Parts: sequence; structure tokens; C-alpha cells
Amino acid sequence: MSNLFALLLLLLLGWFWLDSLRARETALVLARRACEARDLQFLDQAVALRRLGVRWTAAGLRLRRVYRFEFSEEGLVRRTGYLVLVGLRLTELSLGLPAAAADA
Repeated sequence: MSNLFALLLLLLLGWFWLDSLRARETALVLARRACEARDLQFLDQAVALRRLGVRWTAAGLRLRRVYRFEFSEEGLVRRTGYLVLVGLRLTELSLGLPAAAADA
């Protein structure tokens, strides 16, 4: 019985690892596209996981991940943005820019 539990635990850890890799790649693409759409420079070509939680949705239980990334408007000042994924779906994106600069 303990072997079965250990096997299930390993399978769960493997699923979580693969799902986390897929979510990170999704967040990376979304952050890059958001910066390109606003003529911002996406710095370091990376996103960092800031929070991990669980959220109930209409489709059931999903992981909620908050990723942070850095960008620059003119290459001089580093700014921080974040995006929220529930499962693999983008639910929130913030660049922390004034409304006029974000819409330009």
C-alpha cells in the first residue's frame, strides 16, 4: 500500500512540474506580447513566479499563479509588471503605467 502511495505522489509531483513549465512558458509569451503591443522593452526575457494558489472556477479547481516581469519604456528605467494565470488562462495583466501611456 505504501508503494502505491509513493507512486501516486511521484505522479502528482511530475504533473505539477510539467504544468508549471507550461504555465511559465504561457506567461513568458503573454508578457512579451504585451510589451511588444505597447512598444515597451521586455527586460531579461524572463518571468518570475510570485504567488501560487488555488481558485475555484466554473470548470473546477485550478491553480492560480502570479508572475512578475520587468520592462522599460525607453531603456533607462526598469518597471515591474505582473500577470495572473488561472490554469493557463490570463485573468489579469498590469504594467503599472498611467492609462494614457498604457493605451498609446
